[in-house]
This record gives sequence, C-alpha cells and structure tokens, in this order.
Amino acid sequence: MKAAALTRPPMRAPHPVPNPAGGIEQELATSRECLTFRLGAEEYGLDIMKVQEIRGYEEPTRIAGAPADVKGVVDLRGVIVPIIDLRLRFGIERPTYDSSTVTVVLNLSDRVVGMVVDSVSDVVDVHSSQIRPMPSFDASVDAHFITGIATLDDARRMLILVDIDQLMTDSRAVPSAVAAQGLSAH
Repeated sequence: MKAAALTRPPMRAPHPVPNPAGGIEQELATSRECLTFRLGAEEYGLDIMKVQEIRGYEEPTRIAGAPADVKGVVDLRGVIVPIIDLRLRFGIERPTYDSSTVTVVLNLSDRVVGMVVDSVSDVVDVHSSQIRPMPSFDASVDAHFITGIATLDDARRMLILVDIDQLMTDSRAVPSAVAAQGLSAH
C-alpha cells in the first residue's frame, strides 16, 4: 500500500454542534483518515498521511548498541530505514513474529522510519466529535504521544490515537549511528 494511493485531503462535512446560546447550528467539522493497527489487545490509529507503505515483516540488520526496541535497519529502495518495534517500546513482552506482523513505513517530516506492529486493521474516518481527551494519569504513565481516544461503531470500538511524530521524536527512535551519519545506500 503506497501513500500516493491513499492521498486524500481531510474531509469537511456539516455537523450539528451545540451553540453556546443554547441552540444547535451547523458547523464545518473535520474528520481525518487513520490507519488502525494492533499492539497486543489494543487498537491504535495514526494519520494515514504519515504512511508511506505497509510491508510484511522481514528481519532487519541489527545495529550494535541499539536499544532493544530498535530492531535494526533495512534497505528500502536505496534508503536505509531504521525499524522500531512498537511492541517492545510499549513493554509488550515476548512479541511474536508471524504472518500478520507488519512493518508500517512512515514518512515523517525529517526522516523515514519503519514501525513493527502486530497487524494492520483498516483505514477509518475519525470525526472530531468521536474523539475524547486522554484521561489524566499519574506521572508513572507516559502518554505524551497520545492525542485522544476515538469511540467508533456506537462506542463498541475504542481507538487510541497516536501522534506518531511525537512518539518518534524520542531519541531512542532512530539509532544514533544512522541518524548522525545520515546513512543511505547507493
């Protein structure tokens, strides 16, 4: 699946919203397309416009001294791409690598990164009215990269919305040897 095939601008549609004066008025509200994926039993979503492609999992080349969640790098058509296993980053013990395990290749503002997930579910339209704020947790829960919780299908399905740029700005996200040298295969 290539990003070019998925490039649609965010949709804007009339949506009734409460008016502070007490009535209901039509306002243009936004919705966005999210790629949904699974990590363990939970379902997450990220902006589809960040997705370059989805690939079956292949064992990357390890980088010496890299954190455990940095599985290594792969050569993707001449570009060396770091591969981050989100299951390890999120503390899921002993992830399995099977036929449903995929690498989602992300095109972020300043780099290309691959993230390993258990599976990709689908692409959904998430309307702003379906998004609830992230509940407050104590300092032991690091949720700085979660933008909200979307309730879909009449609240039968909850989707944890992730700011993938924020998640990948963690200094562990890109092996320092790769980032510092700006490696690319020629």
